[in-house]
Amino acid sequence: MKKIYVMLLLGSVFLLTACDMLDIKPTGKVIPTTLAEYRALMASAYKYVPDTRGVVSFRSDEMFVKDDSWELDRYGKIERWDDFSAPGQTVAFEWKNFYSTIFNANYTIEHRHDITEGSEEEVNQLIGECYLLRAYMHFLLVNLYGQPYTRPGALDTKAVPLKLDSDINELLKRSTVAQIYESVIADIDEAEKLINKESWEENFKYRFTTLSVLSMRSRVLLYMGQWKEAYDAAEVVLAQKNTLEDFNAESYKLPNHYQSVENITALERGMNSNYNQAGVASEVLLSSYAEGDLRRDAYFKEPDKNGYRFSQKGGKDEFRCSFRVGEMYLNAAEAAAQSDKLPQARTRLLELMQKRYTPEVYVTKATEVNAMNKEALIQEILNERTRELAFEGHRWFDLRRTTRPRIEKVLKGETYILEQDDARYTLQIPRDAVAANPELAN
Repeated sequence: MKKIYVMLLLGSVFLLTACDMLDIKPTGKVIPTTLAEYRALMASAYKYVPDTRGVVSFRSDEMFVKDDSWELDRYGKIERWDDFSAPGQTVAFEWKNFYSTIFNANYTIEHRHDITEGSEEEVNQLIGECYLLRAYMHFLLVNLYGQPYTRPGALDTKAVPLKLDSDINELLKRSTVAQIYESVIADIDEAEKLINKESWEENFKYRFTTLSVLSMRSRVLLYMGQWKEAYDAAEVVLAQKNTLEDFNAESYKLPNHYQSVENITALERGMNSNYNQAGVASEVLLSSYAEGDLRRDAYFKEPDKNGYRFSQKGGKDEFRCSFRVGEMYLNAAEAAAQSDKLPQARTRLLELMQKRYTPEVYVTKATEVNAMNKEALIQEILNERTRELAFEGHRWFDLRRTTRPRIEKVLKGETYILEQDDARYTLQIPRDAVAANPELAN
């Protein structure tokens, strides 16, 4: 067996009961042979999934960097879409960890038949997770560094390298957007055949399940504009798990908390502690919450002495969420509306709204939604995505996959503009990656 050192984890994930959050603790290094050792390898892969969906949100219109020299040095160029001047202290967008995670998944897939001390069902589950993790990493990469799938002519453009084996000596070349998405769908198909766990105990909720597969399929198809298929996948999820946190109840958990009834996969941190202390809710976002929308006060802290409102949905390890029920309601609603299934779209949208608005305001909102035509309904659904999924790493991706609108920001008295369909809606591959592999420049 090719020599590879991996992190062995005590129980893979240790639940820190004192602070009620997920954490992964390394304990040693071995060459994997048993199911437990390969499971430890994949736990390490899960641990190092990048938090890039959070930092890229600084490019959107939902937040800005607080006026602090330290934070501005790290994130100021990102929020200004300044991708071409010298980076300085600017936080780098992830690249290496994406491909390290993909490598671990590929290595495990290749050694599927070498795994000992595990049942066929357990091995299938692990390999299915590898396929889905590889798909998810490629999906995130292509949505950071590739043209949006729905942009005219995008499918034939170069995006990122597609890596489907563990050969570390291969000189990677960029694949097209179409090739990446074809591989993502193929990996989801393989994962669906193999993943057999419907749920995990609380301290393993970062691992993929049967619902994770369907949730990811729904999101990917939504990004592709495959409306019927995206709707069908979301509906299959909702047929099995449809409970929403009720913000009108005396107590509830924020829906991206790993213990929330909405959480399907508790993997990524939308906003880690660094991003969370730097990111301030924009007035554009805050003003989108109407009177009676309970999310404004649920999702954001009270204004501080500077008038800043920071998110309550991040900054702690307990806020881990890659897929959740609220997103599935919105996926179903949008895909149904785009497919001219307006009654189904209204139903799913209103079911979510009922749990997020006061009863009095909900009655008014329901009347408005039921009177909307297709165009207005789609816009309302997108507006609800902005409000519902705020600070969870969705906004930049939603802007990219839909209209790529003109965004204007006035920061410290200076105006910065991202034009309609601007090339900067797609990130440049990191300079150090290109320096190490000049093929990435082509």
